[in-house]
Amino acid sequence: MKIVLDGMGGDNAPFATVEGAVLAAKEFGAHIIIAGIKDVLERELSKYGSHIPNIEIHHASEIIDMHDAPAASVRKKKDSSINAAVKLVKEGKASAMVSAGNTGAVVCATTLYLRLLKGLERPGIAIVAPTLKGVSLIIDVGANIDPKPVHLLQYGIMGDVYSRAILKKFNPIVGLLNIGQEASKGTDFIKKAYDLFAKSRLNFIGNVEGRDLFNGKCDVIVCDGFVGNVVLKVSESLAESLSALLKRELGESFITRLGALFSKSALMAMKREMDYTEYGGAPLLGIDGICIICHGSSSAKAIKNAIKVAAEFVDHKVNQHIVEAIAGSML
Repeated sequence: MKIVLDGMGGDNAPFATVEGAVLAAKEFGAHIIIAGIKDVLERELSKYGSHIPNIEIHHASEIIDMHDAPAASVRKKKDSSINAAVKLVKEGKASAMVSAGNTGAVVCATTLYLRLLKGLERPGIAIVAPTLKGVSLIIDVGANIDPKPVHLLQYGIMGDVYSRAILKKFNPIVGLLNIGQEASKGTDFIKKAYDLFAKSRLNFIGNVEGRDLFNGKCDVIVCDGFVGNVVLKVSESLAESLSALLKRELGESFITRLGALFSKSALMAMKREMDYTEYGGAPLLGIDGICIICHGSSSAKAIKNAIKVAAEFVDHKVNQHIVEAIAGSML
């Protein structure tokens, strides 16, 4: 199995991407292709000593920046590291790709070149979020900001499959994110989606509210990409603010510092649960290929874990199960 990594994607590329690849190669034995500007990547890779046999470089002369228009940049920068990674997957030279680059460009390139799995109409980005009862999956967090009700149902089906295969959830509980629990709440769009979910084979418990995102009530929470992206960014900001506030308050006096010392193990455990780098990247579900999208500011640790997630996706044949589930939902 080969995993191709967008070596030039992300705020910390190529430092974090190359280091993440080296860590993954050493810890998981993964065979990694790093796509990007060859001399830049070779120079970065040389910092880690002698030749690492399970890492190779695939030259791509262009970079799609974070602020580039997604569709236009994919078409104009044909030899970008994102396009190169996607094409290696399309040609069967890599089993999956990982990128911390321009999310819109990654979604555009994968949809354009790999197309969608049979029966699916839109891809969705899913994130694994910590809850009081373990983890849950939230989909979509930014791939499609103007979906139809049937797209939400397909997100629910894909989320159910991923939860079973990767998160080891038996009969995942699925909820639809809304402004209230009652079936009568929300826009016509949400009400139509609710009706589709209610008639499906999913273990659907109805609408869930924002307060249910992290209490473990659901294993899969479905929303449109606009709402999901706001949820993602607010959650990230809240986690960072809580961490900063906690650090500030614990350093206020000798007593609070002493309390922090005695609570160190619990605080470290909480930090690990809230740390997105522990979960790697977010799978882009629905494309006819495998793509893991990382946070733009991903560290080497996040890149390493995203490569691990990509390998698990391949091993568990998630796409095959999604196609079967979608076909079954149409019977």
